[in-house]
Amino acid sequence: MALRENLNDLMKEAMRSKDMARLGTLRLVLAEVKKKEIDEKVTVTDDIMIAIVSKMIKERKDSIDQYAAANRQDLVDKEQAEIGVISEFLPAQLTAEELSETIRTAIAEAGATSAREMGKVMAILKPKVQGRADMGNVSSILKDLLS
Repeated sequence: MALRENLNDLMKEAMRSKDMARLGTLRLVLAEVKKKEIDEKVTVTDDIMIAIVSKMIKERKDSIDQYAAANRQDLVDKEQAEIGVISEFLPAQLTAEELSETIRTAIAEAGATSAREMGKVMAILKPKVQGRADMGNVSSILKDLLS
């Protein structure tokens, strides 16, 4: 629950400083967390919170692509600002070397030798890198290593 408590503290801080843009984004995160708790009747742990935040960032990146294609720089800037606030809840990102080493370890652990066994490796990798690396990037590196 440390991330949840941190979220509440950051919201209070944003309210005190009257930073409405930041407060709005933090409220969006809290709304997603509460939605998850109500829909699935679970207590949100740090791992679940990281998954929620990762999904929110991915959604915003998709929106940025669409807004950029429509020449809506104002909306692109807004989404990028939201990503900046939401990213505070993610753990430190893996470096390229750390990611590569983690993938190689998972390949060895799964005993994978071809791209057909990618699913087994991804099942091992996902809990280790969730929120710490872009899963699309992980998938492409894994595919290259198994090819």
